[in-house]
Amino acid sequence: MSDTFFPLDSIGAGYVPHPTSGVLRYVAPRQEKPVYYASEGGADAELQLEGLFEEHSVKIADGRALGEETSLDIEGFSLVSHESAVGDFYDNAAVTSVYEPEVKRLVMAATGAVRVVVFDHTWRGGTATVREKRQSREPTNVVHNDYTEASGPQRVCDLMGKEAKALLANRFAIVNVWRPAKGPVLTWPLTMCDARSIVADDLVASERRAADRIGELTLVRHNPDHRWIHFPAMAWDEALLIKTFDSEQSGVARWSVHTAFEDPASPPRAAPRESIETRCFAFFG
Repeated sequence: MSDTFFPLDSIGAGYVPHPTSGVLRYVAPRQEKPVYYASEGGADAELQLEGLFEEHSVKIADGRALGEETSLDIEGFSLVSHESAVGDFYDNAAVTSVYEPEVKRLVMAATGAVRVVVFDHTWRGGTATVREKRQSREPTNVVHNDYTEASGPQRVCDLMGKEAKALLANRFAIVNVWRPAKGPVLTWPLTMCDARSIVADDLVASERRAADRIGELTLVRHNPDHRWIHFPAMAWDEALLIKTFDSEQSGVARWSVHTAFEDPASPPRAAPRESIETRCFAFFG
């Protein structure tokens, strides 16, 4: 089992870059605060999402072919090599007893945090058949970030009980560890927006309604300056670290805007995407 960072030169001299394009769903201009209805396991998002978004075609660079590795504190995301001892990511007991400690070590090494707390796992499937079988959710195909300036700290308050006040006195971040749950990801991959290409006016704090609670997420206005990156054919032994909140106010990427997209370069009859994402608090003091 290894937690080493993805070595860019391991793709080999013969690697052919795979830049692509995609039609991404940005939040449409509106006066009132947007409301996003989250899906549940085995089902798709509610129809109330209709009319909330507008589509824009964008170019998407191949992150494997960049001249340097991406990082959590600069671009807001990082691809790492991570061979897990878990053989079946649908085995809840193995995910809890084996994978969660692996994730904690991985995030501590990537961030320098002194403590990591895993608080959520979400499975997603690229077709209705997979979602019904696995009771998983659909890939989120809207441009978003999981938290806002308010909902990041609120999540600590929701989950960390009496410790929350002391924990919020120091820097903390929320990191999403995203990986294939089965086979390589060949359809509906993720694309991430370089945090350096995002400005504050792009970000729209929006209500997120789910079956168990009402919270906030960030939806995003279209900006032609956005720089999109993806990592083609992510494999079983790779993980993508996505920073979705950082309380540090300056000098680092604070969040990573991202979305699933329908890749026109996906192979015909490719297996549907199956993925697991694990959300963690990273505490620095």
